[in-house]
Amino acid sequence: QVQLVESGGGLVQPGESLRLSCATSGSIFSIYVMGWYRQAPGKTRELVATITSGGSTNYADSVKGRFTISRDNAKNTVYLQMNSLKPEDTAVYYCNARRIPLPTYWGQGTQVTVSS
Repeated sequence: QVQLVESGGGLVQPGESLRLSCATSGSIFSIYVMGWYRQAPGKTRELVATITSGGSTNYADSVKGRFTISRDNAKNTVYLQMNSLKPEDTAVYYCNARRIPLPTYWGQGTQVTVSS
């Protein structure tokens, strides 16, 4: 059973930083594209960032220059460093593992709240 275990969410003020982590099993980490998505109340889930097994990254325009996705292959963990957080970044953040046509996996989600 593949599990994605997220951690690192919380409540911060605008302009502050948070780092999210997502740990998974080695059986998928080395071959899957890992990503972070988010879902704000009343909105659809949206892509935040992805990283391939080779380290190529992709970001939503709304987070470019503020968020950085990275992966530690030795720890089977993907990170999302979020700087200069804004109230509109408030959402539940989900870790995702994808490699079409293989099954896609999701984490349970972690809440990020940006508020003064």
